[in-house]
Amino acid sequence: MTLFPSLVEGVLSESIIGRAQNAGVIEVRCHNIRDFSTDRHRKTDDTPYGGGVGMVMTCQPIYDCYRSVLSSLPEGSRKRVIYMSPKGRIFSHGVARELSEYDDLIFLCGHYEGVDQRVIDEIVDEEISIGDYVVTGGEIPACIVIDAVSRLLEGTLASSECYEGESIASGILEYPQYTKPREFMGREVPEVLISGDHARIDRWRLERAVEITRERRPELLQANPQILASLEPKKKRRK
Repeated sequence: MTLFPSLVEGVLSESIIGRAQNAGVIEVRCHNIRDFSTDRHRKTDDTPYGGGVGMVMTCQPIYDCYRSVLSSLPEGSRKRVIYMSPKGRIFSHGVARELSEYDDLIFLCGHYEGVDQRVIDEIVDEEISIGDYVVTGGEIPACIVIDAVSRLLEGTLASSECYEGESIASGILEYPQYTKPREFMGREVPEVLISGDHARIDRWRLERAVEITRERRPELLQANPQILASLEPKKKRRK
């Protein structure tokens, strides 16, 4: 639910998410809130009570848009209504996993100075933030959530291995990646990666991933001590 459907459609029509839509794995429908305004000028905002700068999105167009969305959903659909807001729960891979269990996600994208609190109280299940900063509207944040959730659905990627080893999804940051040529600007691909020894390669990748995580996001290692434990030499059993 947005005032700028073309913004969302443009972002989500490309690359992997675009292909997922074409394959029928996901369906993204953009509903223009302005279409539901009863104002003859299709106005969807007004000045805030109590004074202040900017405009606030009004209840009626949003609520009527929401009712229209509900009427288009299958009966019994497990749905969740999300308002993209800097006041919400911080989005993470874990939240993406939670959301991937729903049949339908309904995103309310605010703009200007935000949305009248009464319609939030009436229809929204949860507020979600993509980080501690403010952007112009909720459209791009909603696209980020949709992208992250869609990647977890069967059929979007070739297999679950495509995302399980990635940064954050694996519990730590990802190891460095290399491709051809073997030498670039005097920098060579690490020898271990062209050794053909897959056990050595796996350990090298894990060691580099731990090293990078310890340097940049040490709290991830604290939350996943089993990863460090996997690097410890295995004790030989006594006969």
